[in-house]
Amino acid sequence: MSEEMTLEERKVVYRARRGLKEIDVYFDPYVKQHYLQADAAEKALFKELVDQEDPDLLDWFMEVTEPPRPEIKTFILKLKNYVHG
Repeated sequence: MSEEMTLEERKVVYRARRGLKEIDVYFDPYVKQHYLQADAAEKALFKELVDQEDPDLLDWFMEVTEPPRPEIKTFILKLKNYVHG
């Protein structure tokens, strides 16, 4: 897997490892099973999500607050669907 990754993809994968169980439960399966096959737009959206602060991510995933853009909310729902079906 790592041999095929670009430098930018490696950086995103590294930043996706948060060490916070509530976020890793969504990021890890996506990175392992979907990220490398995703199109450029989805990779950019995931990078945008990974670049956010943990408290904001927790609020968005727990639906305490809304993400700043509807595309992010839709992507979060997609990540949650990968885990919870």
